[in-house]
Amino acid sequence: MTTRPLRVAIVGAGPAGIYAADALMKSDAAASRGVSIDLFDCLPAPFGLIRYGVAPDHPRIKEIIKALHRVLDKPQVRFFGNVRYGADLTLDDLHAHYHAVVFATGALQDRDLNIPGIELGGSHGAADFVSWFNSHPDVDQTWPLEARSVAVLGVGNVALDVARMLAKTADELLPTEIPAHVEQGLRDNAAIDIHVFGRRGPAQAKFTPIELRELDHSPTIEVIVEPRDLEFDEASVRARRESKQVDMVSDTLTTWASRDPGPRPHRLHLHFFESPVEVLGTDGRVSGLRTERTELTGTGEVRGTGEHADWDVQAVYRAVGYYSDPVAGLPFDEASGTVPNTAGRVLDEAGEPHGGVYVTGWVKRGPVGLIGHTKGDANETVACLLEDADQGLLAEPLHPADSDVIAFLARRGTEFTTWDGWYKLDAYERALGDAHGRERVKVSTREEMVALSRDAEDVA
Repeated sequence: MTTRPLRVAIVGAGPAGIYAADALMKSDAAASRGVSIDLFDCLPAPFGLIRYGVAPDHPRIKEIIKALHRVLDKPQVRFFGNVRYGADLTLDDLHAHYHAVVFATGALQDRDLNIPGIELGGSHGAADFVSWFNSHPDVDQTWPLEARSVAVLGVGNVALDVARMLAKTADELLPTEIPAHVEQGLRDNAAIDIHVFGRRGPAQAKFTPIELRELDHSPTIEVIVEPRDLEFDEASVRARRESKQVDMVSDTLTTWASRDPGPRPHRLHLHFFESPVEVLGTDGRVSGLRTERTELTGTGEVRGTGEHADWDVQAVYRAVGYYSDPVAGLPFDEASGTVPNTAGRVLDEAGEPHGGVYVTGWVKRGPVGLIGHTKGDANETVACLLEDADQGLLAEPLHPADSDVIAFLARRGTEFTTWDGWYKLDAYERALGDAHGRERVKVSTREEMVALSRDAEDVA
């Protein structure tokens, strides 16, 4: 078996990809043989979901970047940003330069919700809105916020992020990293009532206790829960008994349901046992939402009661889950939105391991769980990769030198960014923030991000 260092390409430089790089560097193979890891990302900056998927008023979660930063600082790791897999390089290109390829491409789309009217103007996916308020460089810098009453469909943390951002004022969010166009959009926001709908009960809600309690911290948001929505069947009681998190969520909601509404100007209504069945429209735009009342069956599941209600809303945001894009050159399971795999080993159309190709994160297991769960996911995938390496199942790359991939991208004319370039962009954003007494203000266009990252940079 060759003693040449194990060269691994990781496509996706968010938490999943960086955790995989960390697991590789901590492995016995790294100590005995050595590893060389290149992370590729379609965006000019690293950190993926942490930079572009977490609400800007959650600095606690963004602290994860510090740990990810330490991984990318390691000499065994290189970052190549602004490189689009499938366009700037293909799976065959990666095989030519690396022993193994790990895909950590995440889930960027909104999962579909197939109810009548979902296609109307004013009906949005949560992921699109999250990308806007996080200044994703590939989305429009404007967002329509003229609706006074808004519906958010779903009871997970993303739904709470969307509802909170719709309910908060621009002044409350100004200390965060939002750039001028997001600030102005939020200043123009007309929303007064935000309604969050879940088809099941409080014990089945997917948000975490801390995310829920944060709703009530804002001096401008009045959180309202209807007492009739506080129902718990046998399975719900058991779930509360077995999970401290479920019990804390249920206790918080029970407390809110027992109090009288206060004078805060923006009202955030949390509704349970209301299943969306139709988005109502007038002249091609959202004019309401129809829901069916549900009831618990004793198992934690619900059934429809035939009782319907129409809600006067002018915009609808579906937060019913994310969905991964297919990965060029790999099979894809449309139902689950994942690449077929066994413990991270990609399977071909015949169900056999696709030699030297692996997945981790949401494209591996679906968009479920918290960011921290991705670490164990990466450890499992990396263990399979290293086992295959030990058994001699990984082909030797035709172009094994570190410099070969740089020369290849240069021939392709790919204007890639680097880890040194991130330091330049980071310093620039911090300087923008410092001028206004803030930690950071994001640069929001791809062209400016690339230019700042590559300014006077020797990428060779």
